[in-house]
Amino acid sequence: MAVSPLYRTIPVGVERARYFLNAVAQLKTALGPMTLLRQLQTIERDFGRRRKSPRWSRRTLDLDILFYGNAIIETPRLTVPHPRLTQRLFVLKPLARLAPDMAMPLSDRTIKDCLQSIADPFQAVTRID
Repeated sequence: MAVSPLYRTIPVGVERARYFLNAVAQLKTALGPMTLLRQLQTIERDFGRRRKSPRWSRRTLDLDILFYGNAIIETPRLTVPHPRLTQRLFVLKPLARLAPDMAMPLSDRTIKDCLQSIADPFQAVTRID
């Protein structure tokens, strides 16, 4: 339904990694959340993603479910909204381009509010025009 611009991110905590490219997409799907998760992981594998240790290592593709409508989901395999969403500038910047006034579930904070609460002193996340 919509796609944010691309953002280039300086890798943090990942040795010998190049810049990461980040974007957010808004999708409409008939898939349930667990089926959607399996489909996204299949796409990751098709693009060469291999899940390995450490958790935040280099990868070819990383697809996350940030929201699933207004649902709150807590299972061993899937937590929605994404549990670290409000701490990740590389997610909040592109998300704010699509839905700045969207309210966080169970909160009165908007995406724009969350973005404004995180500093980016080194311009670690920059828009690619």
